[in-house]
Amino acid sequence: MRKDAIFIGVEVKDEYTSDPALGAKLNEVCPVNIYRGTETGVDIDEAAIDECVLCGLCYDAAPEGAVAVLKLYEDGAALR
Repeated sequence: MRKDAIFIGVEVKDEYTSDPALGAKLNEVCPVNIYRGTETGVDIDEAAIDECVLCGLCYDAAPEGAVAVLKLYEDGAALR
């Protein structure tokens, strides 16, 4: 699943979108509430994406490669 705003894009690999524990963890660590944990997994709040502060906490909380934060203003360069 990928959702884009004006400056930032956020992607959660499809195989992780149905993991409620990951959704809860991402929701807990994200300071601007981009991620929402649901009963069925992970959702991305499109209205919050451009509020991303590029802190990388979602990378630390998720399995390697599960999430990506993309800088659309740098031709989609990944945060890490």
